Formats: sequence, C-alpha cells, structure tokens
Amino acid sequence: MKQLRTPLILTILIILTVTSATRAQQSQPTLQIVDLKSADGIVLKATYFPAAKPGPGILLFHQSNRTRTSWNDLARQLAAAGINTLALDTRGYGESGGTRREATQPEKQQADLETAFRFLVSQPGVLRDVIGSAGTGWLGVDNSVQIARLHPNNIKSLVLMSGETLRPGIEFLHQTPQLPELFVVADSDEYPPTVEAMLLLYARSSSPTRKLIHYSGEHDAPWLWYETSDASKVPATGSHGTDLFKTYPDLPDTIMQWLVTTLIKTPGHAPADPLAAAVIVNQLEMPDGIAQVTRQFTEARRTDPYAQLWPEISLDIIGSDHMRLAEVERTAGQTSESQAERKLGIEIFKLNLLAYPDSADAHFNLADSYLQDGQKALARQLAEEALAMIDSHKAPLSSWSDTEQRRAEIRNGVQDILKKLNAAQ
Repeated sequence: MKQLRTPLILTILIILTVTSATRAQQSQPTLQIVDLKSADGIVLKATYFPAAKPGPGILLFHQSNRTRTSWNDLARQLAAAGINTLALDTRGYGESGGTRREATQPEKQQADLETAFRFLVSQPGVLRDVIGSAGTGWLGVDNSVQIARLHPNNIKSLVLMSGETLRPGIEFLHQTPQLPELFVVADSDEYPPTVEAMLLLYARSSSPTRKLIHYSGEHDAPWLWYETSDASKVPATGSHGTDLFKTYPDLPDTIMQWLVTTLIKTPGHAPADPLAAAVIVNQLEMPDGIAQVTRQFTEARRTDPYAQLWPEISLDIIGSDHMRLAEVERTAGQTSESQAERKLGIEIFKLNLLAYPDSADAHFNLADSYLQDGQKALARQLAEEALAMIDSHKAPLSSWSDTEQRRAEIRNGVQDILKKLNAAQ
C-alpha cells in the first residue's frame, strides 16, 4: 500500500496559513483587566490595551447605558496603532464598585478620574504629557472634558460623542483654543436633545482645529426619553455613542485617524477646519479685518509656534476670488475698483503665506498676484522660491494637496510667470 504524500503546494499553503495566524496573534495587543482603587477605597474595573512600543495614551469613558467593553474593538485598533489605551467602567457601572449617584458627585468623580489618569501615565512606555480622552453620552463626555480640565497640559486631544457637559466644562472648551476636539452626533440619537447639546458644545468651543461629524437624518428622533422618564425603555436606534460604530462602520477608522494625527503625528495639533474657522474667515471681510486677523495669528503663534487659525485652502479661495473680481472690473474699465480688489487679494495671500511658509502653492498664489499688480521683482522672487520648493520635494505642495498632477499644474503656472517676466525685460 502506497504512503499518501501531502502535495508540496498544499504544504506551503499550510505553512503560510499557520505563519499568518501566528503573526496576527502576535500583532493583537494583549489586554489586561485591572483593578484601580479610588481615594475612598472603591475598586474601579478597567481594561488596559498596551501598545507594542513607547507612545501616547488615551482614556476611554462609556455612556450610561453601556460599559467599558463597548470600546473594545476601537481600543484594540488604537493600541495596534501605537496608542496605549485604558477603558474604564465608571463608578457604579459595569464591574466597578460604588453607586451611580456617587459617579457624578464632583469630589468622587475627580478622585476616580485621577486614579485612572495616574494608572495610565505610570505604565511603561506611556508618554505622560501626550494623553487623549474620549467619551460618549452625557456620562462619558463629561468625564472626558473633566479630565482635560484637571490635566490641561497633558491632554492633547478630545473625542466627544453624543453627550454634554456642565457649565464649567463648556467654559473650559471655550477658553482652550489650542485643544483639538472631535465632536460626533447623529440626528437619530434616541435621547433628545443630544444633537442640540452637542452642537452647543461645538459652538462654544473656540478651537479652530475642532471638527464636527454630524450624521443627518430626514427625521429627528422622537422625545421618548422625556415621555417615559426611564431611559432604559427607550428603543435603541444605533445612533447614540459607541452604538454609532455599527451604524456607521467608517466611524471607528475616522476616530482612529484623528487620534493618530493629534497624539502621534502632530501631538496636540490638528489641521484647521473650515467650519471651525468661520468666525476668523468672516472677520477678514470686515473693515481692518485682515490686520486684526494678522494680530490674532501673531499672538496665537507666540503661545503655540504651530498654531493654525484657518485652513490654507480657505484663504486660497478667498484671495483667488478677489483677484478674479479685480480682473472683471479691470476689463469693465473700473480701474480704481480693480486696484482695490487686487490689493485685498494680495493681502490675503500674504497672510496665507505667513501661516503656511512651507507651501509652494501659497508662494505661487502671491507671485501671480504680484505679477498682475505689476510688482515684478516680488513676483520673480516668490516664483523662484516656489519652483525650488516644488523641485526639492522637501515638503508637500500645500497643506491640502500634493498629487503629482497638481504639482505639475502649479509648476507650469510658476514657469509661466517666469516666462512672462523674462519676456518683459
């Protein structure tokens, strides 16, 4: 009887499968269930997801109708991305001791938050001055904001979902313009007026880098919570807090990318958001607005050398609109009006270059504007600088676009400016 042999290709497939499975297991963060003793002796249960190498940390706070386990999938993603993650059962919830009434008493709440914070920053490899905080529902959002109030120099990023905080927390958000904040809410949230509460938080925040994710719906959720006075009887819509992860599968990745940006790539910083910067952008169109915004920007940079108050693309569009209108007015014979528009366009582009000095795009816009205004020496200087930056590839073309097609387009535009200047000599 012949001995059966395993075909070579099957053997290779088996080896590859086992190897892949082993690597997958090794890449999965090893979670740790931990007991944290608060100041009054109450034990708080938490899950710690350590990253494989030194890096930032984050605290995750659940909503009142869920526990820390609702964060598990995202917590694993964060740890795999290099963020040490601690998910906590709030006092009186899940496996933590104490009562729910105690959870909102300021002294006990502060003690519990301090206990969680101290544990996280004491872990090997955790960068104690680069910590994030994320919370869902009124319970988690308030905890997330309060820990940022307690440690404003350590907390570098917030994620606030489907909740609210009390007046001290609202004022903290208003008075902390340097803190990146991600707000998430859905119109179909089953606990009205969550949407209005979240939009109030967003409106009161003063951070130009805050970002709003608002899932809109055709109909707002009914006011069942107020009608029943019992939140447990309200049917879930998949639109509150961490429930949103299943309803909107892309949301966890969006949150992860936000935290990777604000805790790893550029700790404590996020790109300025057009909606968040609306007040500043509108101010530019007011009398003496450009000078006022310039002063605000200069002051912000004194406090934070990396502060950005507006997106580069916003002023790119505004400046271009002024230059287009100037050309229309010039063609119509409205010389003085055209000159005034052109001067405004130049001032806008100068301000943008001040904020984004590494942008070849910003150099090109100002060079082109100077050329239209007849300031040839300045046009040449900026065009040559732009061309050198494009050719060096040391930095992205701009803060918002760096495709090869657009690099080629701007390069052609810069070369066209130089050809016109050379022809005029």
